[in-house]
Amino acid sequence: MRCGDWMSRRVEHEFSKLVREIRKEYVGCGPQQIRTRFVGPWAITEMTGNLTDVEKWMIDSEEGRRIIHETRTKMVKDIYKHAEVVEKLEKLVHAKLVTLFADINLASDVAITVFVFDRDIQSDARWFARSSVSRRTPVGSP
Repeated sequence: MRCGDWMSRRVEHEFSKLVREIRKEYVGCGPQQIRTRFVGPWAITEMTGNLTDVEKWMIDSEEGRRIIHETRTKMVKDIYKHAEVVEKLEKLVHAKLVTLFADINLASDVAITVFVFDRDIQSDARWFARSSVSRRTPVGSP
């Protein structure tokens, strides 16, 4: 793996941690597993282990599946309407959030959120990660 790829993965990891923290704050619990990949201006976040025990019980019926799907999808979109949440994401990737797409597959308990930014965050993540490493002060330096 090239150094730039490693740096980009580091920022993707930080993005995943931030999304998990946001979900915990606004939903009450976060996904069990989360992974983000940057592709051009997109941050694609895949989350597994999202459903609560009550939701797992509710998806046994068609009406329950409809309610959970609609509620989860709307709730996720509403979370990212909060200015303080958007600011945290934008600060991390140094780009403006343009829109997002969210969906959940209830049968497999996998949720995907695609964050669309105003520029290529994949390339920028490599540069910002490299520049933050180069600005670190060596141990013992003032």
